[in-house]
Formats: sequence, C-alpha cells, structure tokens
Amino acid sequence: MTETTKLRTAAIGVGSLGRHHARNYAEFAREGHIEFIGACDSNAETVAQVAADNGSASFTDWRELLDKVDIVSIATPTETHCEIACAFLEKGIHVLVEKPIALTLDEADKMIAVAASSGAKLMVGQLERFNPAMVALRLHVNNPLYFEIHRVSPFPNRSLDVDVVLDVMIHDLDAIQWLVGEDVKVSEIRAVGIPVISDKVDAANARIEFENGAVANITASRIGTEKIRKTRFYQTNSYVVLDYATKFASLTSLNPDAAHPLLGISINRLEIDDVEPLRAEITSFLDAIENDAIPPVTGEDGRRALALAVGVLEKIDAHMNRLERQASLLA
Repeated sequence: MTETTKLRTAAIGVGSLGRHHARNYAEFAREGHIEFIGACDSNAETVAQVAADNGSASFTDWRELLDKVDIVSIATPTETHCEIACAFLEKGIHVLVEKPIALTLDEADKMIAVAASSGAKLMVGQLERFNPAMVALRLHVNNPLYFEIHRVSPFPNRSLDVDVVLDVMIHDLDAIQWLVGEDVKVSEIRAVGIPVISDKVDAANARIEFENGAVANITASRIGTEKIRKTRFYQTNSYVVLDYATKFASLTSLNPDAAHPLLGISINRLEIDDVEPLRAEITSFLDAIENDAIPPVTGEDGRRALALAVGVLEKIDAHMNRLERQASLLA
C-alpha cells in the first residue's frame, strides 16, 4: 500500500491480551504496512502506559475512534463485544474481535448481520488456529475420530466475566469443529462443571459426539498448578499429539506392509515456522482486507464455537440442578 492509503488501526481493550494487539499493530506500523492510531482502554493508567510503550496516542472512550480508523481489534470484556463491534461495523470499519465472539448467540447474530449489511470484515480471534504447531499439523489431518484434550492453567485473576467454558474451553471447541469438519453436526453433548474459586464455572469436562461418529473429551480448568494445553487424537492410520504451549506436533503411524507391527512404527515430528500466533492472526486479517477475501475465522465460525459452548453450559447447568435436587432430598 502507498503512504496515502495505509490502513489506520487501533486496539480497543489493552489488558493482558489486548496490549499484544497494540504491540503487533505498532510493529506493523514501524515496518510501513499500516498506520497505528492508538490504544484505547477505560483504565486511563493502563492505556497511557501501553500507548507510551508503542509510541501512539491513547484513548479512554472507544467512540473517539469511530472517525479515525479503518480497522480495530476488540479485546474488551465479552459482554461489551456486541455494542462496540456493531458501532464500528455499521460505519464500514473492519473488526477483529477476540473470542468468544459475543456473550449470547443473539448478539453474535447481530454482529454478523451488521457486518454483512455494511460490507465490513468481521473476524474472530480464535488464536490457536494460528499456533505454529496447529498450522503445521492442519495439512495432515484426515478424518479424526477420537480426541483427548486437556487445557489447564493457574487461576488467572482475569476474564472472570465469563466461565471457564467461554474463557478457555472455547479454544478447543472451535478446534475440534474445524478439524472434524465445519459441516459435520454435533449429535450429543454431555458435560459437568463446578465453581471452585469464583462464582462461575472454573473447571469443566465435556464429551462432544458428532454425527459422523467422531468423539471429543475435553477437560478445561483455570485452577491448576501448571499450564497444560495438549490435544491428542486418533485418525485413520495415525495418532496425533499437539502441544500448543511448546508448539509441538507429531504423527505416529504404522506401515501396514511391515513384517511385524513394532517394526512399522513411524514417528514424524513436524517442522514448524515459529511465528507468534497473534502476529499470524493479525497478518491474515490484514491480508483478507487488502485482498477483499473472506477472513480465515469468520463471524459464523465464531458463532459456531459459541453455540457449542452454550450447549456445554446448558448441560453443566442441568447437571448442577440434578445435584442440588438430590442434596435437597437428602437434607
């Protein structure tokens, strides 16, 4: 792009994740690709520091940016996503909104409809799709049948506006639908979860069954003592290990022509291109805008992940209600 047509960008919500959106936009600006207008956050002290770190202006009210930008990243509390995103989308401003896309399916539908009406691009920040290990693995995925997934982290003191399903598990709910096939419907959901430290669900387990027979068991917790972000799954002719934290992916397979099964075992550790996932995500968004292409994670993708998360939460609520009824009968 020429100097006179550089896209103007801003980061709205610059807490633990949003500050990295600001940093990446500032880096792209220094490289001459875009113009970084500034960072915005309701916390004046926080945004002043982030803006100073990135040599940009600071704003405490996102409305000040409506006439100043072409693109925004939104990393504010989930309950604010719809209002902020729609205000920019209505003006034809492209929006990259962090997961989950919204707090409710109705809000997600509204965001998608506004984007379609204005022609602005709407992309959802499902960051794990851009993890180098997942990028390397994606080309090797072939009919996955059974997933075992663990995503555990220490209590974060952040993102407490939503429970662990919307905060953490949604990464894997998006990933399994993407890997199994976005046109393959979910046939059954079973789930349990409990609040431990906060007043929302802090630990949960879900079993997702798909109409094609694929099954996923997912455990998510934000009250662990260590950080675990591992996915293991079996597919036709191979066993796959994916570690998002260490950016590791491998495929173990058998050679059917080997004289003995043990002689036919082959472990292929995939080579990765170790690009920061968020930089890769933002790059893909900028490319979609510049080339007038469909973003790699659409609003519909974000809604699909949210719908599955809502289904999991409904099953958790039903299970907790059964426990309460049983407790009252025994009292």
